[in-house]
Amino acid sequence: MEQFVARQPIFDRKQSIYAYELLFRSSMDNFFDHVDGDEASSRVIANSFLLFGIEEMTGGAKAFINFTRGVLLKGYGSLLPNQWTVVEVLENVEPDEEVLSACRRLKDQGFILALDDFVYDAKYESLLEMADIIKVDFLISDADERRRLAETFIPRGIKMLAEKVETREDFETALEQGYEYFQGYFFAKPVVVSRKDVPSFKLQYLRILKEINSPEVDFDKLAELIQTEVSISYKLLKYINSAAFGLREKIVSIKQALALLGENEVRKWASLLTLHGMASDKPAELVISSLIRAKFCEQLAPLMGMRNRASDFFMMGLFSMLDAIVDRPLKEILDELPVSDDIKTGLLGGRNKMRVVYETMLAFEKGRWEAVAKLAAALRVDEKQLPKAYIEAVEWSKHLFFD
Repeated sequence: MEQFVARQPIFDRKQSIYAYELLFRSSMDNFFDHVDGDEASSRVIANSFLLFGIEEMTGGAKAFINFTRGVLLKGYGSLLPNQWTVVEVLENVEPDEEVLSACRRLKDQGFILALDDFVYDAKYESLLEMADIIKVDFLISDADERRRLAETFIPRGIKMLAEKVETREDFETALEQGYEYFQGYFFAKPVVVSRKDVPSFKLQYLRILKEINSPEVDFDKLAELIQTEVSISYKLLKYINSAAFGLREKIVSIKQALALLGENEVRKWASLLTLHGMASDKPAELVISSLIRAKFCEQLAPLMGMRNRASDFFMMGLFSMLDAIVDRPLKEILDELPVSDDIKTGLLGGRNKMRVVYETMLAFEKGRWEAVAKLAAALRVDEKQLPKAYIEAVEWSKHLFFD
């Protein structure tokens, strides 16, 4: 049976990754069979830590795992590595004596305890005495409640986590109120500035992107542009001289390296390096997410019988967060780059196959499994192949980014 696990980033106050919450679905086959929470939570434990491996899913960060009452009482938590696991007690778990005893055992074993979608009630006091983290849903709570919870529990030594933070304004507000952790896609939203305020190094990277995506790449001009960026030059030469190429003689010329790669690979790898350079002043997760999206979209191409368009799907995923990286509207950036009309349509909300792939990618990364099933059907892709594509994209991005 195929296992569906996605992840959502959780940031600290410096917008560095603290953890990922793992979002689980057992199988597309039983989506409408109403798998209960106990089974879902026990499977995510088995899948994430035994089948996939925690490091593959989180890159060494902590993992938030949802715990139902049944999973708590069955003692599944003891199967997990306490140094990587945050036990997230769901909001519908009644804090009776059995639950409290199970939580005490987990605390004694060194686990971090988080309370999901917390709304205060006196019945939670015994549980609050053990809690390390409280999660507050920013979509359903009002400003006064968020502030009141922070003012009440921060002095008690409990760290506050703002979840479903979708705007920069909510992030800044939570930061001011003393929240420690932040979950949501606020980091992928651009802080739009005028062109004159875009740092000069980003404009240079955009020039490189423009040349890379020209219908006919001018290797002389591209080599000249890349040579002005030491970081890209170093990484390109390191890559071409790696064991993967098995070259007998060391390559020291940027132009020679580009010629050896060939046009398609040049577009792919130079775009990756350029994107990484442009995002040097941004949260690392922006680049990691862009890489995962690129690889995931690329792997969908052959599943749709469009292997010859794989590089276009890759570029679409890679450019999907360019607005947040450059802090300019995506349409404005794309209008300056000679990317294909299909890619522009896919990214800007038109209707074509690329857009459906883009929406499939978004639905998968957010764990919106019903939408994933419908979109996969629209693409005529066997949905059971999507988890493998996603896990491989996560693994690929981890090695690419950290190596």
